[in-house]
Amino acid sequence: MELIQLHLPALIVVLPLVTGLLTALLGRGGRGWWISLGATGAVLAATLQLLAQVVYQGPQTVTYLMGNWPMPYGIGYVVDPLNAAVMATVALIGFVVTLYAGRSMAPEISPDRARYFWAVWQFCLVGLLGITITGDAFNFYVLLEISSLSTYTLIAMGHGRDRRALTAAIHYLVLGTIGACCYLVGIAYLYMVTGSLNFADIHARLADIYATWATDAPVYKKTIIAGFAFIMVGLSLKLALFPLHVWQPNAYTYAPAAVSALLAGTATKVGAYGMIRIVYSVMGTDFAFTFLRSDILLAACALMAILVGSLQAIKQTNAKKLLAYSSVGQIGYIALGIAANNVAGLQAAVIHIFNHALTKGAMFMALGCVLYRTGGVRLEHLRGLGRKMPLTCAAFLVGGMGLIGVPLTSGFVSKWYLVQSALERQWLAPAGVVLVGSILALVYVGRCAEAMYFGQRPENSPEVREAPLSMLVPTLLLAAASLYFGIDSGTTSRVSEAAAKFLLGVAP
Repeated sequence: MELIQLHLPALIVVLPLVTGLLTALLGRGGRGWWISLGATGAVLAATLQLLAQVVYQGPQTVTYLMGNWPMPYGIGYVVDPLNAAVMATVALIGFVVTLYAGRSMAPEISPDRARYFWAVWQFCLVGLLGITITGDAFNFYVLLEISSLSTYTLIAMGHGRDRRALTAAIHYLVLGTIGACCYLVGIAYLYMVTGSLNFADIHARLADIYATWATDAPVYKKTIIAGFAFIMVGLSLKLALFPLHVWQPNAYTYAPAAVSALLAGTATKVGAYGMIRIVYSVMGTDFAFTFLRSDILLAACALMAILVGSLQAIKQTNAKKLLAYSSVGQIGYIALGIAANNVAGLQAAVIHIFNHALTKGAMFMALGCVLYRTGGVRLEHLRGLGRKMPLTCAAFLVGGMGLIGVPLTSGFVSKWYLVQSALERQWLAPAGVVLVGSILALVYVGRCAEAMYFGQRPENSPEVREAPLSMLVPTLLLAAASLYFGIDSGTTSRVSEAAAKFLLGVAP
């Protein structure tokens, strides 16, 4: 056990990588799902152990040296309260959605491709988990590409039900490649001025360079500003932050149901983590927010995301696309918390990463149940399902209440901290936009609820019954978690506070 504990940071990435390769070779006849389920379950246990270690047991940082090469010369995996929280979120969603996907993907993925689906599924998790744990800027890029290439493939695999999945995948591929290239160019600029690829080492060397900017001969000023700009554009594309969100709605809409749930709960959350890491742990907020005032631009993009994403969601007649545009707005809440640059704002961002993963994961999975039984997810397909699929509709409604921010749901907790942080910064207008966003969320969630509970099934429509238990139980699990962490917010508040104070250098 001590040996396993010592190598936990590496196992989180290596285990799904190895099992993904095994799945491609040995995953015929349903074995791919069992291998994936076992791997994601083990990874979840490992991430929870690391989270408990850095938040509750100490020390706050765990470092693992790959190949025993010392940093900054080798690649180091570094675990702190921030990435431990994001890793646990990714692992939780990965495990629950894997449990759900065993049945849901059957009508969407042909049996001869199933083992490759599960292999790519695990490679996607390899990239997402690796991004959160690596302390090396170039390794971050490599893992970003692994997750992105896997994501393009998973989305394209939905072409069996809807050929628009191929177009959505290509669109995402083009924009994702541009984003990755922007990130790589930005890191190249930083490497040129610091000679290092280790995040902590870059931060230390930049501090010495910043000190020259108060003199008559500032060093590398324009180069560092350009590098930061490229990195932020690249990560904003990954995050799907307005106005760089255009790839997201179709990708979420036409991907297989389980893939939509996985991406909504993990991919953009990892993008948010990357932005927090670069701004707070690499560049520093004195440079990013005080010198460049990029917090104003980031806050403006966040507010536009909340308003535009929510308004676009209201207009949709396809429930999956409605949730996709809703995610654009919800990402705005996370970005606004990042821009606030205070403990409450970072708490809001970290909590909302987790809360939105729960709520949107449950809602996409509920729509997958509807798709499985009715063959569609347009609003007309939802009519009268409140009586035919009561548990599925209840899970969807609980998730919707979390998006609105109804008290006793997890979404209320993060929005409470977000309004508190905005008022602390004397951002009265942003605080008002947060409240307006909740009202708009009430409208688009209400449209779905109205169809489910007050609509009538067409007379000639086939009989519909509740979703299979193998799909229903994981959906209800995420919905119940959204309620639980809204009623008892002690755990999420403590973890997010530890992450926020760690990033801001405030004593715990």
